[in-house]
Amino acid sequence: MPFGYHCEECEDALFFTTTRSELQWLKRRAHIVAEVGKHMSTGLDAWMDEGLEFLEKHPGHSIVITEK
Repeated sequence: MPFGYHCEECEDALFFTTTRSELQWLKRRAHIVAEVGKHMSTGLDAWMDEGLEFLEKHPGHSIVITEK
């Protein structure tokens, strides 16, 4: 099953082809992953880029990990 982020305030959701544990990891370390991504010539995995973009669009909102 695909997992994704769901903003409880906006009711916006985005699902990825990755695991729940990787989404939890990214959510907890978003600031570190974003900084590392700036210095990588190859860039981040697509799900990481999309996940960071989602989290940046919903600052201070309640974001939960959900299953489709």
